[in-house]
Amino acid sequence: MAAVKILLFAVAVAVALSASAADPDSLQDVCVADLTSAVKINGFPCKSNISEVDFFSDILSKPGATNNTFGSLVTGANVQKVPGLNTLGVSLSRIDYAPGGINPPHTHPRATEVVFVLEEEQREVASSRDCRLQQPAAGDSVHGATLFAASPPVPDNVLTKAFQIGTKEVQKIKSRFAPKK
Repeated sequence: MAAVKILLFAVAVAVALSASAADPDSLQDVCVADLTSAVKINGFPCKSNISEVDFFSDILSKPGATNNTFGSLVTGANVQKVPGLNTLGVSLSRIDYAPGGINPPHTHPRATEVVFVLEEEQREVASSRDCRLQQPAAGDSVHGATLFAASPPVPDNVLTKAFQIGTKEVQKIKSRFAPKK
């Protein structure tokens, strides 16, 4: 009986020692994207020869044209523009607004958005005093009730511009979210 216990203990120790709970060390310091490769398994493969231009872009330093329907332009700096961002899970964007311009309602599943105003002022619809966008609960996305039944209400002209619909349609949608009497 003692031999069986010793054998079971030895097997348990061997199994415990063979398990690895840590991430393996990186095989390389950086993985600059090879944008010309035909292989696309999980993103971009790494290119062998890298240089400083793989880590630089001046795309975010240039203002974008805002003469469009929304009066805004989002310029992205991601792995397609800065290959050195490959495998880092990072992207940046610059948003330029014309006076009265809007950024249409949108979501970022499993991502975070930070807004930094460089010039002038920006007003957030449904924002709180502590600089957090209004969100009913962690993990929730912006849905109809958040926009069409907000308190204080989102102005009709913002909704008509964001969704490219008329004032009558906005009122119709708002009526569907109104509390039942």
